[in-house]
Amino acid sequence: MVDERTEHLPHIHIKGTAKSEGYTRPPGGRGPNFNLPSRNRQDHAKNLLNQLADIQEEESNLISKQKALGLDAGNGIYVSFESEPGFELNFESLEFRPSGIELCSIKQIDDKTMATVFVPEGKLVHFLKKVKRYRDEDTLRNKNPKNKNLIESVSAIKQSVLKSLWTDEHSLFPKANVEIWWEVWLRHSDKVDYEEFLRENVSRLEIDVSDEAVRFLDRSVLLVKATREKIVESIYLLCGIAELRAPKVTAEFFTEMNPSEQSEWVDDLLERLSIPPEDAPWICLLDTGLNEKHPLLKSVAATADMHTYNSAWGTDDRHGHGTPMAGLAIYGDLIEKLSSSNAIQQSHRLESVKITPAPGYHTDRALFGAITKESVHRVEIDPFRKRIYVMAVSASDNRDRGRPSSWSAAIDALSSGCDDHQQRLIILCAGNTAPNERHRHPDSNMTDSIHDPGQAWNALTVGAYTEKEILDAQKYPGWKAVAKSGDLSPSSCTSMEWGEKTWPIKPDIVMEGGNMAVNPNYVNADYIDDSLQLISTGHQFDTNKLLISFGDTSAASAQASYLAALLQSHYPVYWPETIRALLVHSARWTPEMKAHFQPLNTQYKKRLLLRYCGYGTPDVEELLWSTRNSLTLIAQDKIRPYFKDTNGRVKTKDLNLHKIPWPTDVLRDLGETQVEMRITLSYFVEPNPGERGWKNKFRYASHGLRFDVKRSLENLNDFKQRINDQTRIEKNFNPSPESGIWTLGSKLRSLGSIHSDIWQGSAVDLAERGYVAIYPVIGWWRERPKFERWNKQARYALIVNIKTDKIETDIYTPVANEISIPIDVQIQ
Repeated sequence: MVDERTEHLPHIHIKGTAKSEGYTRPPGGRGPNFNLPSRNRQDHAKNLLNQLADIQEEESNLISKQKALGLDAGNGIYVSFESEPGFELNFESLEFRPSGIELCSIKQIDDKTMATVFVPEGKLVHFLKKVKRYRDEDTLRNKNPKNKNLIESVSAIKQSVLKSLWTDEHSLFPKANVEIWWEVWLRHSDKVDYEEFLRENVSRLEIDVSDEAVRFLDRSVLLVKATREKIVESIYLLCGIAELRAPKVTAEFFTEMNPSEQSEWVDDLLERLSIPPEDAPWICLLDTGLNEKHPLLKSVAATADMHTYNSAWGTDDRHGHGTPMAGLAIYGDLIEKLSSSNAIQQSHRLESVKITPAPGYHTDRALFGAITKESVHRVEIDPFRKRIYVMAVSASDNRDRGRPSSWSAAIDALSSGCDDHQQRLIILCAGNTAPNERHRHPDSNMTDSIHDPGQAWNALTVGAYTEKEILDAQKYPGWKAVAKSGDLSPSSCTSMEWGEKTWPIKPDIVMEGGNMAVNPNYVNADYIDDSLQLISTGHQFDTNKLLISFGDTSAASAQASYLAALLQSHYPVYWPETIRALLVHSARWTPEMKAHFQPLNTQYKKRLLLRYCGYGTPDVEELLWSTRNSLTLIAQDKIRPYFKDTNGRVKTKDLNLHKIPWPTDVLRDLGETQVEMRITLSYFVEPNPGERGWKNKFRYASHGLRFDVKRSLENLNDFKQRINDQTRIEKNFNPSPESGIWTLGSKLRSLGSIHSDIWQGSAVDLAERGYVAIYPVIGWWRERPKFERWNKQARYALIVNIKTDKIETDIYTPVANEISIPIDVQIQ
């Protein structure tokens, strides 16, 4: 049977689903209870007691082997407790520190919860007693069996196997008989120094151990080189392992190498590379130039594709910004590619236009708007390439606070194609916070606004977050990471100072941008440890190192361009508007991002969260693929927002009503099961050609579009009447109530030119919602008829995703069958 977690299905591109109709705008908790499966008290107790007895027999043999190795204290056995599918496990009650019983890890497998517990020698009796009390004794207060919540939540008790301690992604689990590096998390004990014991017994265990270790309050983390079989033996013989993960190689691992050592790693990567196909998309860097002869870039960057705005500058990168941008744009964070042994198919190529010889070279931002437009047109001497532009050059100040500038308007004009009918995806960095304020993170992020031109409506503006929190405490005593893993990087600007104005959500998404460190003895944060940074291609590769550290919002925007190009290579027919939509659509907030604004129970707090980190960070799997239980549908269409009536007045014209292929029967069968629907609408606006319009928040955009979804209690006619005054028959029409919950709601999601929201409710309610309407709102095409734009069509991309947590549920196949497309499954 195919493992759903590795089954990749292409998103479904739906065509001809929209019917245009005349349009006039109408006038004006608590978490679930702890559920237990139904149990026969005596039978359930008997089964668990038998399982514990079997484990006791295994324990006796294992303890003998441990003592033979020389482990005289801290002996014991790992035991796994499983829940029933769909039910919770009362894992908090499994740990009992007075007896040394320690909860090591918790994971979800096939809708079950599994907890792995270390039980010291002779302490299995603790659980035997709990089961027997459940079987034989009642509580005095309510006459329930003692230990009911714990024992009835447990479906099975087993001796743990290797996968029980594996807490990383399933796809990363090592293959048999292959020697690799493992990230080993060791427990701390008052009786045994497990790290020291492991190092003393590397020969007997036939493993290698890294010299370095990262130590926390009750864990030590180190790397162990071994086969899967030797790790299994080590787990049974060494009782100190709490969990296992795939190792996360850091930038410092590579930056501390000498040039010769780096070259060996680069050569290994080059041997695993396959160059892109001829029709591959291109990333165009608008930066400080590019040294395209770098060994990791020359297969995808030709000298003929290197351009410059000013011939006196040359095309090469002398500052060291464009070349590391290129490395991240082609590979993402090179740490992953260098430390892997997998073959790599390159998916896209590089172009470069040198728009500045060095950051900060220009001070006139009006000039930079012109430079950007000219540079884009210069590289388009070949007009047939599918391009994604990325620019991490921004103004040094943040004074615009969301108000469009000449530079951001130039970006919007280029994106919309208003001058040449060529739409473009342009990716911008959000800009970096003041370096001398980053120790105040996150307060400094909240007060340092997005830098020009990052406020551009049509651009995908990228901020930085980080998962890099661990630094070498022995090498840098007293230092600690500024940002927690999952939170914004210290460098990332936000739009929180833009207030309540209807400027777009910026940044749109966030990507890895690295971290910084602080020390109580110093005022400012510092890039002291390369482990907190990314790794990329160095511009002085011929005289210095091939690989250097890189970070901040520049690195984040380069990685966003990598994802965009990867997506474009998978789906060549997708428009720039669609690529932007999917990057936002696949984004999620981390718990650390949301923690600053909890509880998220008001529109004000949700607005702050959006202004802090946009829609979050993209999930690459959801970006590229659908699965059986998570279906993504994509429509690319056009609408005519306005027309001029016989009296010369410009009014709203069309509403597009999409009848979406819908897995109605499957959703009905799921009944009250909670499901999720996410909708994203993306379009490019034409900026107002007059300075006065930039000061008026309502009239910068040429047009606006909105979406609405049929409610479960509405018939189709009621839905039309609710959203369209032209179809309203009843004078005192009362719309049906909304069921389920929208995360943002119609007002908050209406900012800018990309609108995304998540609906959560029952599957049976979602079954009745297979219609989505796209309709226009006010824009200067309507308000300024003298420019003759009122008769233009507007393109848009509509993304609809339906998801259920029940991985055995197939909502993909019914839709694929309905529209008669083959199901192209890829297993990875």
